[in-house]
Amino acid sequence: MATDGRDGKKIDVDPRLLELLACPLTKGPLAWDPERGELISRVAKLAYPVRDGIPIMLPSEARAISAEDVLSPPPPRLGGPG
Repeated sequence: MATDGRDGKKIDVDPRLLELLACPLTKGPLAWDPERGELISRVAKLAYPVRDGIPIMLPSEARAISAEDVLSPPPPRLGGPG
């Protein structure tokens, strides 16, 4: 669980929902980063926020990930063996 960032409340994302989501730019898989409460697209180098348990899958709302973040160990993959 991660904090929402706006009001400090803990957020919880339904794992079944996350298994269905893909990066809107690359159509590739996303990884959940519980520390920041973001969905990570390593190929697009973007982190999509999750607000009030709702993934915001708009590239205009995503945070660019630095090369250092992309090279760091990935957060757990969603769905299936990783």
